[in-house]
Amino acid sequence: MRKYLYSENGFVEKTIWQPNCWVNVECPDNDDFQFLTEQLQVPESFLEDIADVDERPRTETEGNWLLTILRIPMQSNQRGVPFITVPIGIITNDEIIISVCYHHTELIPDFIQHTRRKGIVVNNKLDLILRLIHSSAVWFLKYLKQINNDVATAEKELEKSIRNEDLLQLMKLQKTLVYFDTSIRGNEVMIGRLRNIFQDTNYLNMELLEDVIIELKQAYNTVNVYSDILTGTMDAFASIISNNVNAIMKRMTSLSITLMIPTLIASFYGMNVDIHLESFPHAFISIIILSVVLSTITFVWFRKIRWF
Repeated sequence: MRKYLYSENGFVEKTIWQPNCWVNVECPDNDDFQFLTEQLQVPESFLEDIADVDERPRTETEGNWLLTILRIPMQSNQRGVPFITVPIGIITNDEIIISVCYHHTELIPDFIQHTRRKGIVVNNKLDLILRLIHSSAVWFLKYLKQINNDVATAEKELEKSIRNEDLLQLMKLQKTLVYFDTSIRGNEVMIGRLRNIFQDTNYLNMELLEDVIIELKQAYNTVNVYSDILTGTMDAFASIISNNVNAIMKRMTSLSITLMIPTLIASFYGMNVDIHLESFPHAFISIIILSVVLSTITFVWFRKIRWF
């Protein structure tokens, strides 16, 4: 699916393509591929690179074409992690600006609506790239708040009862933070490369560039803070689980020792030897009472040293 967007106090959708408009392509089909490769003459290698879900942020040139790949966050439908990052490619030349993403994300529609609400005019291709990076940093922060809420919820559940499901949820969130961290750092590196490419041109807006860098640093610092908190939480619950296991084993050992005393006495008096109590009329009751008394003394002693 593709849209033709022209910057007029915010991006306005057009019915047909015209020079200097933004062609936004999401989940491209065969018709989109044909339009990009045959009508706009976009190199097919660019589209293949963007399709790679593991493609890192980078820039590449071919002829007068410039390919810029960024990583943007999105909610995941997979059971592995709640959020992932996916590549989006911005393909540009002197009069064509194309963005291609093989996934439906919330970022692009929100970005378009934001430009309309604020009446933002995107002057050139670098301006669009920087604003998309800025929008990605905003969405990183939004998803990080959700991750923080999920961590707090999992912590409350773990305080009640330590379950494998809650621990696995924390592990998934930790994996998401790793994805966010690498993607944000890759986007930061990409800003430096774009700055070098457009340094001597009129495309570079230093004020916008500084805003993007500040937003990305905030997202990066937030990821590090949440990652450190989550790591500490995981370590704390690992220690709690270990202490609980030790406490259970200690109680089981104490119970085994307590029950071993009557078992040992019964074993002695169950031997097929002379025990000198055959003629005593209350021998059985006496042995039972002795076993109970010794077990009680052992139990009281273990309670005193807090083994029970």
